[in-house]
Amino acid sequence: MRMTGKPDTGEKLASIHDHLLACYGKQHWWPGETWFEIMVGAILTQSAAWGNVEKAITNLKSAGKLSPSAVRDLPMVDLAKMVYPSGYYNSKAKKLKALAAWLGLYQDDLSRLDSFPTAELRQELLEIHGVGPETADAILLYVFKQPVFVIDAYTRRLFKRLGIEPPVDSYDGWQGLFMANLPHQAGLFAEYHALIVKHGKDICRKSARCTGCCLGDECSGEAVHR
Repeated sequence: MRMTGKPDTGEKLASIHDHLLACYGKQHWWPGETWFEIMVGAILTQSAAWGNVEKAITNLKSAGKLSPSAVRDLPMVDLAKMVYPSGYYNSKAKKLKALAAWLGLYQDDLSRLDSFPTAELRQELLEIHGVGPETADAILLYVFKQPVFVIDAYTRRLFKRLGIEPPVDSYDGWQGLFMANLPHQAGLFAEYHALIVKHGKDICRKSARCTGCCLGDECSGEAVHR
């Protein structure tokens, strides 16, 4: 169901999604063999390239420590060493400990959380040390399959260049732009976010690679250095 928004914004957002999908195909994102791996990835990817996150996750897997109970039991120093490749390793080890402690309150049973209203579950996530809006929404979308749109730096940069911006340049403002103008479907939001990340990494970088961009028809190019 589409909520009220600017008359043509929904059509523009849908067109951009379709262009990206035609260009890159389905991304099958978020990568992760288990729901806990996705949660861990959502924390480790803060200020980190995904390739480095994968190295950290591989360390945890190889040691047999990629579970909430294992993370709770690991000494902080050992956990920090395992997640070292992702950067800010001491801080991220504390965040993973906080996540695992929160999950322990629900016996590490995701079904105990599935019945929570989205807003209530989001608030619970935001109260975990180190979990901000982007991380919370990534977990809601990719783990709990809730239709919330994840906003990141790639999204802000791309859509500013495309001339599509919310009235208020804030996380809530950007999220509201998408939530108000697209059908509330978790599958759509998950794929759209993944496509934005793909395009942001490959083409719409800080120094944009405009030649051959599949969004050339949508982008005036006037704001390419924003």
